[in-house]
Amino acid sequence: MILVVGSVALDTIKTPFGKVERFLGGSAVHFAVAASILGQVGIVGVVGADFDDSFTAQLKRKGIDVEGLQKVSGKTFHWEGFYEYDMNQAHTVKTELGVFQNFQPEIPDKYKPASIVFLANIDPDLQLKVVESLKKPQLIVGDTMNYWIENKKEKLIEVIRRSDIMLMNDGEARQMFNTPNIVKAAKRIMTLGPKVVIIKKGEHGGIMFTPDTMFVAPAFPLDEVVDPTGAGDSFAGGFVSFLSRDLRLSDENLRKAIIFGTVIASFTVSDFGSRALYNLQYAEIKQRYAKLMKYTQFGKI
Repeated sequence: MILVVGSVALDTIKTPFGKVERFLGGSAVHFAVAASILGQVGIVGVVGADFDDSFTAQLKRKGIDVEGLQKVSGKTFHWEGFYEYDMNQAHTVKTELGVFQNFQPEIPDKYKPASIVFLANIDPDLQLKVVESLKKPQLIVGDTMNYWIENKKEKLIEVIRRSDIMLMNDGEARQMFNTPNIVKAAKRIMTLGPKVVIIKKGEHGGIMFTPDTMFVAPAFPLDEVVDPTGAGDSFAGGFVSFLSRDLRLSDENLRKAIIFGTVIASFTVSDFGSRALYNLQYAEIKQRYAKLMKYTQFGKI
């Protein structure tokens, strides 16, 4: 099983291509929907009384186990924001933490033997609590955000030390080690313990670092991006779900997993939330994967 612990939200998002109100989102949701394409996923999060049963049904339709989804009195985490034509820049209108403010992950017994755990960008204290409550995961994948780098850096370093794979975007990596150079930042992260570091660069793809190699992965070129919210978590979900079939962290396997995650994220951004993934067919994924292989091939000189 793949276990994800993170935020479950109701998002209100406006882009040049439309608007949705109180739409199912959050890091755990975007990851889980993407990861469910190849893996069996259990989700741990918290929602309020305003979280309609139809949202839970959406997750169940993707085969996601929701036993770890706590429903308590209060309001579900709500983020409202908008994008202009620069889709790399989200503009926050308001953030209402609601019940997420006091979130304490409760891991159901059947999730504790999970072979893979994805620690979405929640409080590092909670991330550590999750790791300590599990039996012996074979793969721990960590994520974070700038808020925790600013406010809980020492605890975050502990999370990094416990992670086999660490994901950050380029801005976070620079901030973490106070350097403009993401290659230096990634190498510093690896000295803390992770075997693999992935630096996400939004519409410009990402770079994977291991002690022996680097892999530069482009984003899939699209005619239109409707909503980039959750693209990074969808990438992580696709990446982890691919690895769930073969947990060896070989260079070849990791490269395939990164391209697979990149393809999944490319479908995510073509609609609001994770809506594009609900009816996505594996044949469509393979077709786009093959195109990206073709786009990036080149010969000797």
